Amino acid sequence: MNVAKSGYHVFCANSTPACTELSKKITERLGVELGKSVVYQESNRETRVEIKESVRGQTIFIIQTIPRDVNTAIMELLIMAYALKTSCAKNIIGVIPYFPYSKQCKMRKRGSIVCKLLASMLAKAGLTHIITMDLHQKEIQGFFTFPVDNLRASPFLLQYIQEEIPDYRNAIIVAKSPSAAKRAQSYAERLRLGLAVMHGEAQCSESDMADGRHSPPCVRNTIGHPGLELPCKQQAPFPGIELPIMMAKEKPPITVVGDVGGRIAIIVDDIIDDVEDFVATAEILKERGAYKIYVMATHGLLSADAPRLIEESAIDEVVVTNTVPHEVQKLQCPKIKTVDVSMILAEAIRRIHNGESMAYLFRNITVDD
Repeated sequence: MNVAKSGYHVFCANSTPACTELSKKITERLGVELGKSVVYQESNRETRVEIKESVRGQTIFIIQTIPRDVNTAIMELLIMAYALKTSCAKNIIGVIPYFPYSKQCKMRKRGSIVCKLLASMLAKAGLTHIITMDLHQKEIQGFFTFPVDNLRASPFLLQYIQEEIPDYRNAIIVAKSPSAAKRAQSYAERLRLGLAVMHGEAQCSESDMADGRHSPPCVRNTIGHPGLELPCKQQAPFPGIELPIMMAKEKPPITVVGDVGGRIAIIVDDIIDDVEDFVATAEILKERGAYKIYVMATHGLLSADAPRLIEESAIDEVVVTNTVPHEVQKLQCPKIKTVDVSMILAEAIRRIHNGESMAYLFRNITVDD
């Protein structure tokens, strides 16, 4: 049966008004009604999902935005996918604009790669395809056994800069750490602007965190053959051999590589959650002579006291997309602005349903973007 002829439905995996807003915008652009389903929490906090219409032989799109209660949102998505699978849906495609646990995509000391676990759970629940946006690391796509379309929000944020920031030609794109330099360089090249990079002891890169290569822990006393003791970090692995000692990192004092004096500073990143780093960066840029400071990010998680910290900081405006609901934070801080990305999500759904190429949505996008 041809996918285009079999029909499709769009469901929302969350029942809260803030989370259904994006789903309604997408369905309005597609000219379809939101699928009939009920998602709620039992009195014992168990999640229950009921599909209220036939989905047999249909292509189903599940839209799930991630609120603050991320684990409940994941269970809602898994249970809805499994309910659709057991109801004989032909294809089940998850539309997850912000993919949760994406920061936990590397091995840490005695930790785990939670993002890979979540990818396996989604496949087991019945998902056959995922549409997401600006994964924290593009390599996350390799955790999945089915196709992943990693859309980009940068065209919408670039358009906002050009249309809403007066005198943006006098701006400079800022990476708040060396790890964000590639993203900042992409923005700078497209806007024909200069680039500045923050570097120094105030920054903490993810690559500096301990990985799993220090395991297993040191064992001094073992029971068994005396020649089978596990090596300890205080002793050489073999008699007479001394391994070179890795020198500890020592970051230089905070510096700004690039001239921001008399310029508009635009800090770009993929996620803005705890805002302390952004606030500290804004203070340094102000000291270096930047007269206006913007923060542009795809996913505005804005946890804890983020709205208050932004309101009291030197940041003039924080611009995020609506991949994550943040209406409450906007009420607390008028500096937070939202860019709607429902257009590209709706177009991705339409193209997948009609069996059309997705290349148009990735035009002029390079590997480093």
